[in-house]
Amino acid sequence: MNTTMITVGLIGGGQMAEALILGMLQAELLQKGQVKVIDPDSDRVQYLCNTYGVGAAETAEELCRTCQVLILAVKPQVYGQVLTAYGPCFTSDHMLISIMAGISLEALENCLPESSKIIRVMPNTPCLVQAGASAFSANSQVSSDEKQFCQDIFSAVGCCLELPEYQLDAVTGLSGSGPGYVFSLIDGFIDGGVLAGLPRPVAQQLILHTFYGAAKLAIESGKPPAVLKEQVTSPGGTTIRGIQVLEQYSMRAACMDSVKAAADRSKELGA
Repeated sequence: MNTTMITVGLIGGGQMAEALILGMLQAELLQKGQVKVIDPDSDRVQYLCNTYGVGAAETAEELCRTCQVLILAVKPQVYGQVLTAYGPCFTSDHMLISIMAGISLEALENCLPESSKIIRVMPNTPCLVQAGASAFSANSQVSSDEKQFCQDIFSAVGCCLELPEYQLDAVTGLSGSGPGYVFSLIDGFIDGGVLAGLPRPVAQQLILHTFYGAAKLAIESGKPPAVLKEQVTSPGGTTIRGIQVLEQYSMRAACMDSVKAAADRSKELGA
């Protein structure tokens, strides 16, 4: 797929759209002139244009006329009315990439002409700092080159995997909602540091770097987290005592149940 011939239009100019613009430009996947954005908030559009040098579109017809790939970055609650405006000008030359939680390929297909090319992606908020975790699934109309282009976009803001669509609700529950779980844990550990006698800013700095360092070590070593845990858990030491307390509060069960609950909610949103 020749990316020099592609123009990408973002429907919605929120934070995730901005992250994708930044990622695509920094990775040199596209040039500024190959990206356009449309949003009801004209001030937001002006900000994105001024900050990143991208273009703007005034109408759905204009975006479809000038862009081959459309990234749908709006709230799930409004996707139907948004796609109603794009359906009449959407052709077989277009591809839609949706980043809305819970909205299935079938639901998107029902809003667009028959045989439309559609990809559903579940990203997460660390895409804002090019450290996201995304997964995608495409309908049968999308070619392997088009799938690769989608993967390249989201790899520019983190890691990106292709998965069967039936697994995307689980992805939503795990990595899509995951940053919220991690932030809650971090906040709890900061309070723990304060309880143990540390000033709050010190506790925050230490635990943030601890989470960052642990994740970096797990990624770069390639070792299972269980193995890495064993390496820092000495017999009768401080770490095993702390883990004992976490297990008394059913930490593992709480993690598992939270992912399952969020995945179930994702299914409800798409129903």
